[in-house]
Amino acid sequence: MTDDRAPDPQAAAAVRDAGLPYFGRPEQGWRLRMYTIIFEADTRAGRWFDLGLIAAIVMSLTVVVLDSMAAVHAVYARELWLLEWVFTLTFTVEYIARLACVRHPGTYARSAFGIIDLLAVLPTYVALLVPGVNALIDVRVLRLLRVFRILKLTHYVAEFGALGRALAASRRKILVFMSFVMLVVLVMGTLMYVVEGPEHGYTSIPVGVYWAITTMTTVGFGDITPQTDLGRIIASIMMLVGWGTLAVPTGIVSAEFTAQRMHREPTTRTCHECLSEG
Repeated sequence: MTDDRAPDPQAAAAVRDAGLPYFGRPEQGWRLRMYTIIFEADTRAGRWFDLGLIAAIVMSLTVVVLDSMAAVHAVYARELWLLEWVFTLTFTVEYIARLACVRHPGTYARSAFGIIDLLAVLPTYVALLVPGVNALIDVRVLRLLRVFRILKLTHYVAEFGALGRALAASRRKILVFMSFVMLVVLVMGTLMYVVEGPEHGYTSIPVGVYWAITTMTTVGFGDITPQTDLGRIIASIMMLVGWGTLAVPTGIVSAEFTAQRMHREPTTRTCHECLSEG
């Protein structure tokens, strides 16, 4: 399955410089043909392959959601179980095919792509092969693991990668801003603990911080509310600050996202080595 020939040094260096794993593109034979279908979105077969898998992912998630509804499960339990196995076997074949057609299957298996593919099929096999697992693990946990199949969409939507790069490039600015936000939350939460006190529900500084976070994010559960005039003034200030809390990181990431798109040539081709589109 593996290919011991040395990879193209220039291709490997370019991929590693971008911080991406190097999987290796076969040079000839059935593995190259399979690689072209699975990993290259700019071919007709590759586009159909991607569209088919996207449809399978969406339908499998629909099955998981329907299976969590007691009324639906009571009537269609067998049908949902059969569909679950159809999708599990489909994703298993896809996972094996990906490992078979790359020159470095171990690298793929350890990459984020490979781990996501494994998580897409593992819960169903665990439930089948481990007796009594449903008694040891809440069935909701297994359903949660199956929902991770949605992460497989990152294979096929280039914007996921662009958003990830924008977040990574903005991480220092976001970290500085979030540190400032946490400072404000701590100060305002402590202030509310002093102003309102235990008699109004603010029994500790952590409770005050919890109130400050829910108020700043404009959630406002209403389980704790200020009763004094000074407390209401502080709450009003926190609500106004909350607008900026939502707007600033959004602006930072959007600016970085726009900057990356301006410096990127439009193309639908997929990199033969790292699988990213660009």
